Amino acid sequence: MSEMLDNLKNMLGTERENQLLHYSIGNEYLKSNEFDLAEKHLRKAVSLDPDYSAGWKLLGKTLNAAEKYDIAVDVFLDGIEVAEKRGDIQAAKEMKVFLKRARKNSQ
Repeated sequence: MSEMLDNLKNMLGTERENQLLHYSIGNEYLKSNEFDLAEKHLRKAVSLDPDYSAGWKLLGKTLNAAEKYDIAVDVFLDGIEVAEKRGDIQAAKEMKVFLKRARKNSQ
């Protein structure tokens, strides 16, 4: 485990625990291909802030990487809706590209 990940995990259960912390932990796990742990923290991030479009995008990418394509499709659809509602056009555009890949892979 990386020192960065250790430092982030040490903040769990403190007043600094929030969606960004879980996003960051999920991102670190994704980098080391620990998809289940990445998914767990990214789901926590979007549960803490359902309007967190970056969290939805990374969760979808994690599910794609884990070859959970059908679930990734649903996550990207939710994430696109969130991003468009918030006016986060770039995140919505990126998720639409990832959505196409997930749909292609799920067939």
